[in-house]
Amino acid sequence: MNYPTGTKKNYEKQVYHGNRGMGLEDDINETNEYYLNNDIAIIHKKPTPITIRKVDYPSRLEAVIKEAYFKIPSTTDYNGIYKGKYIDFEAKETRHLYFPLANIHKHQIEHLRKIENHGGIGFIIVRFSTLGETYYLSAQKLFSFLASSTRKSIPCEYFKTEGHLLKEKYSPRLDYLTIVNKIYFEGE
Repeated sequence: MNYPTGTKKNYEKQVYHGNRGMGLEDDINETNEYYLNNDIAIIHKKPTPITIRKVDYPSRLEAVIKEAYFKIPSTTDYNGIYKGKYIDFEAKETRHLYFPLANIHKHQIEHLRKIENHGGIGFIIVRFSTLGETYYLSAQKLFSFLASSTRKSIPCEYFKTEGHLLKEKYSPRLDYLTIVNKIYFEGE
């Protein structure tokens, strides 16, 4: 940028990758808090299992983890119980008009398959941030796509036709249990 005094300044956009998906995660956490506070469901974010190797202890209150690694591959992001049914789901955010299958790991898909096989409720929630749209896709629809396609991504159109749009509201922010009700308790 050139200023009238002749000063030149270069501004480079900094890209931070640390908290990608936090917008969706925050919305789901807020929704889950609403469900818990109103005695609707008990659903929590699962902690990521890590093993700490080195810690710097300048003082007890200022301990800093210097080295850690993932203990085991994490399954999915959230689990809990609703109307006597176990719920387990993964939440992802993408800037594309498709959902890259590389964003969901094979062991997570297998975990969702086991949940469904044992009578639980499994699904994914995907936010297409460029569209400002968030979709619920049942594990069965995910498995169906994987079985019938060789694509490396799921187009947004598939979510629009086979999934359910989650409209953002004030409270609860993303009422995904309305969809769970339709599918599992009202027989969509």
